[in-house]
Amino acid sequence: GNLDNAYTPSFNLMGHESIIMEQTDVGDIAHDIKDCLRCGKCKPVCSTHVPRANLLYSPRNKILSTSLLIEAFLYEEQTRRGVSLAHWAEFEDVADHCTICHKCEKPCPVDIDFGDVSIKMRNLLRKQGKKSFNPGKAAAMAFLTIKDPATIKAMRVGMMDWGYKAQRWAHEMGKKFGLIQPQVKAPPATLGKAPIKAQVIHFINKPMPGNLPKRTSRALLDIEDDKVIPVIRDPQKANGESEAVFYFPGCGSERLFSQVGLATQAMLYHVGAQTVLPPGYLCCGYPQTAAGEEDKGQKITTDNRVLFHRVANTLNYLDIKTVIVSCGTCMDQLQKYEFERIFPGCRLLDIHEYLMEKGVKLDGAQGVKYMYHEPCHTPMKVHSGIKVANELMGTRVDLSDRCCGESGTLAVARPDISTQVRFRKQEEIEKGAAALREGDASVKVKMLTSCPSCLQGMHRYANDAGGIEPDYIVVELAKHLLGENWLPDYVAKANSGGIERVLL
Repeated sequence: GNLDNAYTPSFNLMGHESIIMEQTDVGDIAHDIKDCLRCGKCKPVCSTHVPRANLLYSPRNKILSTSLLIEAFLYEEQTRRGVSLAHWAEFEDVADHCTICHKCEKPCPVDIDFGDVSIKMRNLLRKQGKKSFNPGKAAAMAFLTIKDPATIKAMRVGMMDWGYKAQRWAHEMGKKFGLIQPQVKAPPATLGKAPIKAQVIHFINKPMPGNLPKRTSRALLDIEDDKVIPVIRDPQKANGESEAVFYFPGCGSERLFSQVGLATQAMLYHVGAQTVLPPGYLCCGYPQTAAGEEDKGQKITTDNRVLFHRVANTLNYLDIKTVIVSCGTCMDQLQKYEFERIFPGCRLLDIHEYLMEKGVKLDGAQGVKYMYHEPCHTPMKVHSGIKVANELMGTRVDLSDRCCGESGTLAVARPDISTQVRFRKQEEIEKGAAALREGDASVKVKMLTSCPSCLQGMHRYANDAGGIEPDYIVVELAKHLLGENWLPDYVAKANSGGIERVLL
């Protein structure tokens, strides 16, 4: 008989599914996770997998959840009911439980990178209009994206000055009334977002950093004009043979912790390099890309690449062979910029590896012991971060493992997840500090790092483990090699004939 008009639900649904999968981003996500063997080798390295706080969000379990949610999406689309809002909320919850560290990819026998999957999930949520609004995250993203100096200054006052002070005050009040201690000692398990009251307590349970620089590095050097390319050199050392480097400071090293950008410039000045800075305030585009705003991230990347080609044409008399960064996420994003086509024959290098290459090192610091917090996005791609830290400091530096919990805007957008991640990190810090102090509580311990976001994250542990002092490796080098007053000294030297301003 003729079976053309026979209706077989399973085969008809399969046909619908294949069309939906081909035509939507859901198909990409399903393709990326379809090979999962459920082996669980990703669990030990995952930042958001903290078994004593939560067993549900290892990469393996997130893949299981995502697969089931995609199945639910397809069923709901085909039955014309529309996708349930509850399923979108669960989808967003899974995507939120990721720091985009990409550590799960290495142990995976089938090379699934759930960091990339999480970015695709966030993009799908944005495109479908199902991404929930978070005012803290929106403000942070705006601060990283804007280029106008006056707006940056105003936002620094509002967010870093008033906002951080308010958060530290709330932390002290919360501690006084016993609101935060239970969360920190035993983080509550999450399934979906925590209630508003709990989120507020999560947000204040670790204090924000204080005593931040009052001005950005560009404001101090009067190089905020986006039509001018600053070239910084020591007139006493610079000559025709001096090496020229292009330094991309990024948001964190320039707008927030400006001492990091200035220390990088000061050390380049110290070794006799000519340092070319980009014109005006720029972001690399990574924060936007990781947040699921792929179109914005791509636009920033394209605009920057065009701008850097103009810089290369303007400064064609300088043979720039090294592009320097002081931030891991900038390093990851700038690897996509194809700098070898902008500055032919150049390489992309972290400031710490560059200084190690130049033979810069301390003879060992007295009265202090060091740990090194390796960022999830390490900027050091030639050598391991702990090797570079030991070499530069000229003394024993111990590795402190695990994510700090800051992860860009995660600590603002989902502080409940950050509390769980910090719980595990705090244990590592306490263990590391105890090993360094060897029973002597008076020993000063410093936590070094090489990521601006991690520097903020490490400040939150300043009162833990008997007290630790967070700092950047390059800042610590500047303090010991250039003196305690290195920052005002460098600014004064640079402003006294050390900056050439080239019209773009």
